[in-house]
Amino acid sequence: MRLFGYRRLWLIVFHLCFSVSLIADQQPTSAAFVQPLRSKRAMVVSAHPLASEAGLEMLRKGGNAVDAAVATAFAISVVEPFSAGIGGGGFLLLHQAKTGEMKALDFRERAPLKATRNMYLDAQGKVRPNASVDGYLSVGVPGTVAGLYQVHRQYGKLPWGRVVAPAIRFAQNGFVVSERFVEAAERRKRAILNNPAARTVFTRNRAMYEVGDKLVQRDLARTLQAIARNPQSFYTGNIAQAIASDMAKNGGLITLKDLKSYKPIWRTPICGSFRQAKICSMPPPSSGGVHLLQILNIIGDTDLKSQGWHHPDVLHLMVEAMRVAYADRSEYLGDPDFVKVPVKQLTSRAYALTKRQEIRMDRARTSTEVKPVDEKTLQRYTKVNESPDTSHLTVVDEQRNAVSLTFTINYGFGSGVVTPGTGILLNDEMDDFAAAPGVPNAYGLVGGEANVIAPRKTPLSSMTPTIVTEYGRLRMATGAPGGSTIITTVLQVILNVLEYNMDTGAAVSAPRIHHQWLPDQLRVEPWGLDALTLMELCRRGHQIEQQSPWGNANAIVVTPDGRLEGAADPRGEGTPRGF
Repeated sequence: MRLFGYRRLWLIVFHLCFSVSLIADQQPTSAAFVQPLRSKRAMVVSAHPLASEAGLEMLRKGGNAVDAAVATAFAISVVEPFSAGIGGGGFLLLHQAKTGEMKALDFRERAPLKATRNMYLDAQGKVRPNASVDGYLSVGVPGTVAGLYQVHRQYGKLPWGRVVAPAIRFAQNGFVVSERFVEAAERRKRAILNNPAARTVFTRNRAMYEVGDKLVQRDLARTLQAIARNPQSFYTGNIAQAIASDMAKNGGLITLKDLKSYKPIWRTPICGSFRQAKICSMPPPSSGGVHLLQILNIIGDTDLKSQGWHHPDVLHLMVEAMRVAYADRSEYLGDPDFVKVPVKQLTSRAYALTKRQEIRMDRARTSTEVKPVDEKTLQRYTKVNESPDTSHLTVVDEQRNAVSLTFTINYGFGSGVVTPGTGILLNDEMDDFAAAPGVPNAYGLVGGEANVIAPRKTPLSSMTPTIVTEYGRLRMATGAPGGSTIITTVLQVILNVLEYNMDTGAAVSAPRIHHQWLPDQLRVEPWGLDALTLMELCRRGHQIEQQSPWGNANAIVVTPDGRLEGAADPRGEGTPRGF
C-alpha cells in the first residue's frame, strides 16, 4: 500500500497518535525499489561499492566465499570507518555447500580485564553520561583481525596477503568520501575533534571533509601492511604496543595482556524452521538468532500472504511478537560463557504457542503489560528439542558456499579514539553492556543482570547474520546493520522473500516497522504505510513514531533456476557485484 497525498487523513492520524513525529507540511514520499543484480556464478554485496569490488576481485582470482568476505571486510574498514573496522568486532556465519555444514564465528569485542560492573556509575550510583560511548573507557578489546584471520586460515584458498591487498590500496591511494560519510562525521564531530589522532585522520586542520574530497589514510595503510605480513602483530607486536601504550596514557583499560589473550570462538549456529525453510543465525552472545526464531515461531502457520503485504492484521501480529521477544531479551540474553541463556526454551514452538495465544488481534498490549517470562514458567519448555552503525556483507561463490558477516565499531566512528601512528579507529562496544540493570544503552535497549559488565565478558549484540536453506540447498543469505533494529530488519527481509515472493531488490527496499518493547513505540518509515493502515493500528492502541528510514540490509538469493540474485539497500550506498 502507498500514500499519495492523503494530507487530511494523515493529520487525523497525527491527532489520534500523539507520538507520531511528522512536520505538518512534510509530504511522505516513496523510496525507490532497487533492481537486483543477477549472476550465474558468484556474487558479493556490501555497504560500499569499493568493498564489493574488493570481494569480487578475490572471486575472479579463484578465491572462495571466505576469501571474498575477508577482503570485503578489510576494505570496509578503510572506506566505511564510521561503521565498522579492524578496531571493532563481529559475527560470521558460513555455509559449506558440499557438506551442508553451518559454522558460526564469534569475533566480538570483549571487556578488558580491568573492567568492573560499576565502571560507568558515579558516587551516587547513577550512570555517567556518555562514559560508555565516548573516549578511552568505552573501548572493548577488538576482535576483527583475529576473526578474519581465523576463518581465512581454516577455510580460505588465496594467500592471506592477497586478501588484505585491496584495503591497503584504498588506504594508501585514498577514496572519495560520500554524503553518507560526511553526515556520519558531522554527527560525531565533537568526539572526532576531541581526540588528537582522530582529528588528524578525519579532518583537515579541524575542517571536516566534504562530499567529493579524497581521504588518504597512510598510517592505516602501514598498519594493514603489517597485518598482511603477520596478523598477530595486532595482538602481540608493535600495533599491540601502540594500542596499550595509548590506553595507559589516557585512562583506558586495554592492556597487552588483554590483546594477547584475545581468541575468536567457534559457536554452534542457532537454527529453526519456518515453512519449508531452515533458518540459521547467530547464537548468543548475539540475541539476533534467538529472537529472529522466536518471532517467526510466534507468527507460526499464520497465512500472511493471503492477507496481503503490510495488512493491519499482519503488522499487528508482527509487532506483538517483537514486543514479546525484546522483553525476553532484556532478562535472559547475555554471554553464554558467563550466564546460562535458555536458548532452547525461548526458541521452542511450545513456548511460542503460549505467547501467540496471549496476543489479542483487536488490541495492542502496552509494554507494561508484557513482562519477560518468569524463569519457573520458562523451565516447562526445557525438554523441547527444536531444531545507526554497523556493516553487513554477503558473499556466495560458484560452489554455493555462503558467508553472512556483520561487524561493527558500534556507534558512529566508535569511541572517537584513533590510536596514534596506526590509523586504527577503536570501538565503543562497552556501551552494549548494561551499565546498570534497567538502564537503556545508546540504542534504547534495556539490559538486565545477564548483561552486566565483567572482565573478558562479551557484550550482548543484536547482530543477525543469517543463512536460509531449503531441502539442504542454499536459498538466501542476508543481514543488516542498525543497532536494535537489526533483528526486525532481517526478519522482514526474510519474510519478503520467503512469504511474499519478492525479488531481492524489493525485499531489501520495502518499508519497515520496528518495536523493541521499550520504549513503547511502533516505529514506521515515513513512506511506508498508508493513512488508513496507520489509523487502524492507532485504533488498536499502537503508539506510532515515524522515523527517518533505517537499516542498510543486503541479501543474495538463489532463484529457482539456480542463478544468484543480489541487492543492496537503497537506504545506503552499497552495491552488488557479480560475474
